[in-house]
Amino acid sequence: MKFRPCIDLHEGKVKQIVGGTLSDRVPDSLVTNFATDLPSSHFAALYKRDGLSGGHIIMLGPGNTAAAAAALAEYPGGFHIGGGITPDNAQGYLDLGASHVIVTSYVFKDGLLHLENLKAMTAAVGRERLVLDLSCKRKGKEYYIATDRWQRLTSVAVSRETLSTLGVYCAEFLVHAAHVEGKRSGIDEDMVKLLGDFSPLPVTYAGGIRSLADLELVLSLGRARVDATVGSSLDIFGGSLKYDDVVAWHKKHQ
Repeated sequence: MKFRPCIDLHEGKVKQIVGGTLSDRVPDSLVTNFATDLPSSHFAALYKRDGLSGGHIIMLGPGNTAAAAAALAEYPGGFHIGGGITPDNAQGYLDLGASHVIVTSYVFKDGLLHLENLKAMTAAVGRERLVLDLSCKRKGKEYYIATDRWQRLTSVAVSRETLSTLGVYCAEFLVHAAHVEGKRSGIDEDMVKLLGDFSPLPVTYAGGIRSLADLELVLSLGRARVDATVGSSLDIFGGSLKYDDVVAWHKKHQ
């Protein structure tokens, strides 16, 4: 199990946002846990120093290309990148230094899975450089993939069958539990267990991690097969969980 670092970008700045509060329809709904004037390259340099690879840069809306490029230049090969990725622009981000591109909305549009779009993404960059973002929200006993900044639920449930079907076309999955993302309230245990039991590929879970005990829970419930991202809870993003302690925990489990 690995700790996967993150850089979330909004309006060109590094921020941590409560999941699902970023909406074009309701402009005043945004809840921000953290924002800084420190450049994206500052955090990229930190992760590079500590040998943390396979993290993700997420561009939340327009105006983030320059900040993303700066982080990629600081740590070439260290990040996956997502946010508005299509077959037309994907290679450009790989050329800037991303190891993988992450895609959601291009594949899951209008509430549906568009398999032809997924195949087009795979053809454009190769399966080995594609990550599918299956970020989701809980509805009853199921988890449904959410798009449009997690505002819209699709008809596609995250399940054993879905993971098996989609795993043919990509190298990894990234799964934010959007209903707990940014809330520092603990993980969705059922989601982590589902991923550990059924994902045929490397998978990273994000959402609600607030302590080393939560990381241990991901390790146990995910059967050491599920990696974890910590965002708002880290002290480098205004939280109380020490980044250095998480790095030490990560190195202990390698």
